[in-house]
Amino acid sequence: MAGLATLTGDKKDEAGLKSNFDVDYVIHYKLPASGAKAETAEAEAAFVQLIQALADVGFATEVRNGGKSSLLVFTKIASDKLLNSQVYRYRVQDWLYGVRTAAPNQDLSKYFEDEPVTEAERLRLAYLLITKPKNEGGAGITPKVGQWQHVASIFPLHDHAFNRQWIKQWSTKYYLNDDDINQIRDRFGEKVAFYFAFLQSYFAFLLFPAAFGFAAWLVLGQFSWFYAVVNCLWSVIFFEHWKMKEVDLAVRWGVRGVSKIQHPRPQFQFEREAQDPVTGEIIKVYSPFKRLVRQLLQVPFAVACITILGSLILGCFSIEIFINEVYDGPFKQYLAFVPTIILSIFMPTFSTLLTKLAERLTDMENYETMDSHQASFVQKIFVLNFITSYLGIILTAFVYVPFGQVLVPYLDFFKVTAQKFTAEGTALPTKNWEINPDRLTKQIIYFTVTAQVVNFATEVIVPNVKRKVTKTVEKVAEKNGNGPAIKDVPEEHSFLKRVRDEAELDQYDVTVDYREMVIQFGYLSLFSVIWPLTACSFLVNNWVEARSDAMKITTSCQRPIPWRADSIGPWLNSLGFLSWFGSVTSAAIIFLFKDKTGPAGNPWDISAWALLLSILLAEHVYLVVQIVVRGVIHKLDSPGLQKERAQRFAMRKQLLEQTFGRDVSDESHGPGLSGGEKITRAALEEEARMESIKGGWSLEQQFWQRQRGAGETIQIGRGMISEISASNQTKASKK
Repeated sequence: MAGLATLTGDKKDEAGLKSNFDVDYVIHYKLPASGAKAETAEAEAAFVQLIQALADVGFATEVRNGGKSSLLVFTKIASDKLLNSQVYRYRVQDWLYGVRTAAPNQDLSKYFEDEPVTEAERLRLAYLLITKPKNEGGAGITPKVGQWQHVASIFPLHDHAFNRQWIKQWSTKYYLNDDDINQIRDRFGEKVAFYFAFLQSYFAFLLFPAAFGFAAWLVLGQFSWFYAVVNCLWSVIFFEHWKMKEVDLAVRWGVRGVSKIQHPRPQFQFEREAQDPVTGEIIKVYSPFKRLVRQLLQVPFAVACITILGSLILGCFSIEIFINEVYDGPFKQYLAFVPTIILSIFMPTFSTLLTKLAERLTDMENYETMDSHQASFVQKIFVLNFITSYLGIILTAFVYVPFGQVLVPYLDFFKVTAQKFTAEGTALPTKNWEINPDRLTKQIIYFTVTAQVVNFATEVIVPNVKRKVTKTVEKVAEKNGNGPAIKDVPEEHSFLKRVRDEAELDQYDVTVDYREMVIQFGYLSLFSVIWPLTACSFLVNNWVEARSDAMKITTSCQRPIPWRADSIGPWLNSLGFLSWFGSVTSAAIIFLFKDKTGPAGNPWDISAWALLLSILLAEHVYLVVQIVVRGVIHKLDSPGLQKERAQRFAMRKQLLEQTFGRDVSDESHGPGLSGGEKITRAALEEEARMESIKGGWSLEQQFWQRQRGAGETIQIGRGMISEISASNQTKASKK
């Protein structure tokens, strides 16, 4: 199976892991499981169109049995000439959009020797050639859409030799360096590399809050205003540093500004065609006003998320308080799991439904490009995750603690309900309610420690166990004669077995990993003042996370398409928001818990104006500090920016040399004292003769011919200075 065995080097499958048979992409083509003649005929016709479309754009193809009523179509670019032409075309496009500082050399043989094609670049351009619309020179194949509904996926094959070396190398290193990130970029593209670069930069920055948090936990304790100030300052510095860091990486990787080159979205539906006022080309247009109206649906979507998920969390929150802090009857230790069971059942269900709704709303907004579509979807997903991740802690800190004495009596609803299930005349056993001072800390510890471990298990361990069980069941069914019989050429059997396994894997979505890290940063920025050891937990977790994500890519997912990127995209805005919001929540928590226990459920003990003033002051101080930090960081230089300036200087120098000759410095100066035109009698007589032939000088020409050269200008000017000085002295003596 395409799992841990591929990394440990299973002898039985060793031959299938050595080579990818020069395959660029595999197209997993699903056939109708029913076997109905009409559906089979339709799938067959679509298959013929698929192969023809690939051949028309220059792909060589081979087809093999994929098992489970499917085919595997292997593709590769048929000629190096086609590949080189595609690479050159896209590099010229990069130059025109300002991504590259210099135009590619027209001597292709020398050019590709100096700057060879990387594996990631080859795979990216091959994928574009497969999926681009036909009117743009591609095959126009879009998986699961329209006539290509039988195309389940298009994926490149893993390089298992590299994967094995990658995991082995990372498992023995404590700290990842730039070479490790560059290695990812060369194999999986800049989009994945930016994630690992962000994760590594975040990990390095966690060293300070982990050490300071540990010291604060020992010396200052919880709810320290000094810790809160330092933590907010750290979040500002990290955010501004990363903004600078991603620019530096984009320049070093040669992708700065690549987001300007956006890929069209196949699902885009245009209303009309019009002429672009800038380029004069015919473009497809969709009304921006209609899109704006549909974008406004994000407001009711956010309200729906808050209502549905908030009601669920609030309900379970209330049940938990009643069972753990009010109820004192039998089976209490078992009933305490009821809120967790309810959340475990309904939270994933509602989150999935709301995620599908977010996808539907984003589709309705009908964006032209993939990047704009993804950015809009990420905004909606961030709202969902903000509610599910932080609402429980917010309820405890800002509702349970300050308003407990007022709200807990309303929990008698649960008492009345439970009373109906007790024996008649028997009172439900309860106890006097008191605020649990450790509740908030326990919640933070759960989300920052326990939840991280659970997430690791569900992300890495569970999928591998699930696939292993599924594979075992399939082997048993095959031995019993219930599975499909596939006859492979012996030389290809190990290779095809591995490809069939990879075809069944999930597609890797870097958005999921970004979401985990951004939400984790939110816990640190918003609530670590409650438990200063938060950064220590995240430091350990993220060391494991980098390696588990690498393991996930190599064993649990198909090899990602090596897309380019010049930043972490819309997640940068989410980081900025959480960094700012952390100043607000930290100030509010410090004010409410300044005596370490909080207002003990009595809201009348809270000075509302002082609380509001604390929040406003913290926010304004944050904004001022952010401006200062941004100014300081922008003054710092970086290798990437130095490289960009050097490239632009070399380009300007080369352009000047090509335009004015080899020694530009001697020919580009003006008519100075030594470089001006030398005036001789012969030159004056020759110019006078030429002008007499032309019919005399104009007034403009006469004006510029009265002084010939800088030397004569100096001489006449000095004479004028002497005359004016003498005149001024005469006037002064007369007075």
